[in-house]
Amino acid sequence: MEDFKPGLEGIIATDTNVSFLDVDQEEIVIRGYDLIELADKKTFPEVAYLVINGKLPNNKEIQDFEKILLDDSAFPEEAYKVLELCPDSSMLMDVIRTGISFLAGYHSESDLMNTNEKSNFTKGIRLIADVAVLTANSHRILNGLTPVRPDSSKSFSENFITMITGKTPSDKEVEIFDKILTCYIEHEMPNSTFAARIIGSTLSDIYGAFVGAIASLKGPLHGGANEAAMHMLLDIKSKGGHKIADDYVMNRLNNKERIMGFGHRVYMKKYDPRAFFLKDYIAELAPNIPDGEELHKIYKIVEEVMAREKGLYPNTDYPIALLFYLLEIPIPLYTPIFFASRTAGLVAHVIEQHNNNRLFRPRVLYTGPRGLKL
Repeated sequence: MEDFKPGLEGIIATDTNVSFLDVDQEEIVIRGYDLIELADKKTFPEVAYLVINGKLPNNKEIQDFEKILLDDSAFPEEAYKVLELCPDSSMLMDVIRTGISFLAGYHSESDLMNTNEKSNFTKGIRLIADVAVLTANSHRILNGLTPVRPDSSKSFSENFITMITGKTPSDKEVEIFDKILTCYIEHEMPNSTFAARIIGSTLSDIYGAFVGAIASLKGPLHGGANEAAMHMLLDIKSKGGHKIADDYVMNRLNNKERIMGFGHRVYMKKYDPRAFFLKDYIAELAPNIPDGEELHKIYKIVEEVMAREKGLYPNTDYPIALLFYLLEIPIPLYTPIFFASRTAGLVAHVIEQHNNNRLFRPRVLYTGPRGLKL
């Protein structure tokens, strides 16, 4: 009983040099660097390179890395046909999951099941690029829109947001979108990363680990908070806007309803450093759309009420929800973009697991009957 922790609360499952949530210092450590400083000063591909390789790239290394990420010829045309065959009723995360499984088939069995670092690195970079294409175009195809092929002349983040919206973004929009991707890139051992490592520990392939991770992230207790937060902000706007925001939150709290986008299993009642960093960008994008300023007012009131009543502060999903909306990204894409951002972290964890592997095989606390007779 002493070792039983429901949900593995506080249990150390593995050692890692990829990342660490230092709650006392209020810092997210990524390969020794502060994630917020990285998001402020480096691009998503640079930080992805760091996460996977353990060091920041020099000019040649990042050029070579981005060239692979932006190889528009590497995504097979047949994959678009697979996406088109998915029923219109499919959930977006399921379509992306199906696409990942399909792409695994483009590797020979010996290559796919090769778990050495070089092989995982090569397949992992391809996955970062392919998941972005899958994310944007799965949504487009499900909604009857023409797929937007990747464009190797653009940066990774510009390419990604262009595929999503079908429009040319401004430099400021690309910059903010890139910072969001970086803030989502890696976060120690959430459920989806743990799922990937558990699958990897069987010496299954990196594609299989990704399929398990996206299945985990599909669950509303892990992914979906950004979508729920945005729906709440829009609901408040439709029912009276910022003037009723305080009462709206109080009514939900009095009814014991959860306010999504606040609190965190690890941070608990501290401000998520990523949320604190990103919230200031909302004002820069709010004038982009007609209801942007009103939604920003609602956003701030909800935050004030949660701090006043519950002592809870935003996690990163709260500001990102509104930032995505101001970037005119469809709400069903919020969680899939989270997964696309996290691919670099997943690659790093699968490589680390395969390099120093031990099969995960926990025990249970049995609470069933004994001694039954036929």
